Amino acid sequence: MRVAVVGGHGKIARLLHPLLVAAGHQPVALVRREEQRATLEALGAEVRLLDIENDDVAAFTRAFEDCDAVVFSAGGGPDGNARRKRTVDLEGSLKSAAAASAAGIRRFVQVSAIDVDQPVAPDAGEVWAAYVAAKRDADAALRAGPLDWTILRPGRLTDDPPTGRVTLGTDVPRGEVPRADVAAVLAAVLDHPTSVGHQWNLVGGELPVADAVRLCSLDR
Repeated sequence: MRVAVVGGHGKIARLLHPLLVAAGHQPVALVRREEQRATLEALGAEVRLLDIENDDVAAFTRAFEDCDAVVFSAGGGPDGNARRKRTVDLEGSLKSAAAASAAGIRRFVQVSAIDVDQPVAPDAGEVWAAYVAAKRDADAALRAGPLDWTILRPGRLTDDPPTGRVTLGTDVPRGEVPRADVAAVLAAVLDHPTSVGHQWNLVGGELPVADAVRLCSLDR
């Protein structure tokens, strides 16, 4: 399976590429900068250029050519720019989903964030409120669309080494999770068709990743 990874140079994506290769898939990293190519090719990814903010749906569709699935793991990052939360986290997701449909791709896995359906505290600040709104609206649009979607909502991300063990589910409370374990869950759900139509919170835990995905996929 050829997997287009939007936000292909992000921290989670760079951990995901080798896992996809190990599972027999071909990651296709979609990035804005040519100078990122060598790093990503060393991880086993094919590299295609895409400007998430400025390219249109037609450009996304061309970037998805010959791919079988899309992982949307892009984010505006902690840059203090509220506008980019909309142009990257929301509009990037919307264009990716539209392009997947145009390209005939059904499978779509999205990295969101925990608790984005909850009200934002009045003192949270403009940037955080924009981030939560973008993730919330992107998830809602994906759920309402025609694709075979899975949405992962990690808790606070860390750069700790992978544990291979997580807590996954619809009512999991906020907690921390290593980015490496998020990448492992992404790889696992792509190989688990019964994860389609599920939205899960994801934090550190005790269940091996494969068991957590399998058990949650049985819960309808």
